[in-house]
Amino acid sequence: MFTGIDIGGTKCAVIVGDENGITQKIKFTTTTVDETIKNIIDAVEKLGANDAIGISCGGPLDSKRGVIMSPPNLPGWDNIEIVRMLEERFNVPVGLANDANACAMAEWKFGAGRGCDNMIFMTFGTGLGAGLILDGKLYSGTNDMAGEVGHIRLADFGPVGYGKAGSFEGFCSGAGIAELGRTYAKEQLAMGKTTTYCKSYAELDSVTAKSVADAADAGDEIAIKVYDTCAYKLGVGVSILIDILNPERIVIGSVFTRSENLLREKMEEVIKKEALSYAASVCRVVPAELGEAIGDYAAIAVAAETYKSR
Repeated sequence: MFTGIDIGGTKCAVIVGDENGITQKIKFTTTTVDETIKNIIDAVEKLGANDAIGISCGGPLDSKRGVIMSPPNLPGWDNIEIVRMLEERFNVPVGLANDANACAMAEWKFGAGRGCDNMIFMTFGTGLGAGLILDGKLYSGTNDMAGEVGHIRLADFGPVGYGKAGSFEGFCSGAGIAELGRTYAKEQLAMGKTTTYCKSYAELDSVTAKSVADAADAGDEIAIKVYDTCAYKLGVGVSILIDILNPERIVIGSVFTRSENLLREKMEEVIKKEALSYAASVCRVVPAELGEAIGDYAAIAVAAETYKSR
């Protein structure tokens, strides 16, 4: 059995489980650094450190040194030597990975990437990040920055994601879809027309990826146009990854799992046109399987990989 720690900006969880499932879990609110670390230690003591401890946390961080380095969603977590703290306290191997890499390992070990040696996991949630499994192991890069695919610029102009207009994340994320939805809705409103997901300027701020998806599912032409734009850029971005990394599977989470019906056809059209045919022919693009439980399995996967490598 393994112990996982999922550190988030608003909540944390300590989990016990293995490849057969999650058996125990304690959740609590993320507060100050000292209080949160105390709550983590208390929860681990209550549930047990087991064979190894794995930590999933937003970056930036240094997985090799086991240090959390000022993540934007964790104010005050400046150069926290979390691995050293827990190893000294519990005397078991402790591993640390950023959340995208941890989720990649979770889908690889327990979800849609089982059996693969070369797999890419893409978050496609509020933002767009990726974790890379290459030749049967996680590839995190020289300083844990591998997989930041959301920063790739796909157009000179477009929704802003990852601080860059026209980026992969700008077009392919929940926030990006909402921004596209507002842009297309404003065009309609300027012509005296409306969409079913936005009937006035006052409703622009309430536009979300889900409200646009619901409208597209109901046949709204502008909402369908939003998702077609996203799907086209998704196909372009995925084609780049296929050509560079030659994966056998690309697993995509969150928005893709919920709105695959709006994205797959256009995405596959673009992949067929843009990607090298020999590389594309051996790669399947599939939705993630772990759903809302992925954060729990991500931390457990880090623990399992840490135990295996020690």
